[in-house]
Amino acid sequence: MVLMGLLLCLLAGISLFVGASPLHPGALLSDPQALQLLAVSRIPRTAAVLLTGAAMAAAGVIMQLLVRNKFVEPGTTGTNEAAMLGLLAVTLLTPAMPLFGKMLAASASALAGTALFILLARRIPPERPLLIPLAGLVYGGVLMACASFIAIQSDLLQYLGIWMSGEFSGILAGRYELLWLAGGLALLSYFAADQFTIAGLGRAVSLNLGLRYGQVLGFGIVTVSLVSALVIVTVGMLPFVGLVVPNLVSRIMGDNLGASLPVVAGTGAGLLLLCDILGRLLRYPYEIPAGTVFGLFGAAVFLYMLLGRRAHG
Repeated sequence: MVLMGLLLCLLAGISLFVGASPLHPGALLSDPQALQLLAVSRIPRTAAVLLTGAAMAAAGVIMQLLVRNKFVEPGTTGTNEAAMLGLLAVTLLTPAMPLFGKMLAASASALAGTALFILLARRIPPERPLLIPLAGLVYGGVLMACASFIAIQSDLLQYLGIWMSGEFSGILAGRYELLWLAGGLALLSYFAADQFTIAGLGRAVSLNLGLRYGQVLGFGIVTVSLVSALVIVTVGMLPFVGLVVPNLVSRIMGDNLGASLPVVAGTGAGLLLLCDILGRLLRYPYEIPAGTVFGLFGAAVFLYMLLGRRAHG
């Protein structure tokens, strides 16, 4: 944990001084504009990336325990697509609604979409684990097709494209503070980590051990839905963060969420921040969205997990 903290501090320090506008540590002592750039743009952006990575990784591992499948995350269960449907609906019906109201609408839609997917997942035989992410991708594709049709008919396709592209270039002070709520939800889930671990054993085992399975399931669904909605409203969709990070950590630390959740959150924050830094450097002074960079990395790891599981079987 100490090493992880040092690495996060190192990456955060690098992030503060990387960007299209040159910024050097020495300039902070003599240039007021450098201090303004740091306070208005660089610090909020770095904080937003860290909060997003930690919250999405925590939401992913909670989703995997609730569904009892290592190959799911909000991006492969229709949660993100349902949140975008809600966001699209509120943009059409009440475009002047404040950001917090849009977040609530997206959260409610994501909550309904996630609950429906869990009902669908329970009908899939547990001995066919790869069918669950496949069903989730199909389910998410149907929701995305509905959102795309509505966006085309209402001339809002560009908004849909923005929500699908997870990037942090537009993050400024005053435009990312909702992500602190997502970080708070990830922190709150730590206090229920042991209950999520037991819930991951299944409903029958959980009830026999005295766990209030319905309440834990409901809290997990609400947490995942809120985190997904907050991230989409603020920065857009970020694929594979909640899928890859929990699997990488569980291969080292196992499935005890009480012990592994801080490492999952820290790893998610660090990897996403690293991808954001790479996106700023690869085509400097232009920028590649962090979601695109992490998507390439996550897709490679996901394919390795699928092929490795098949070879092992």
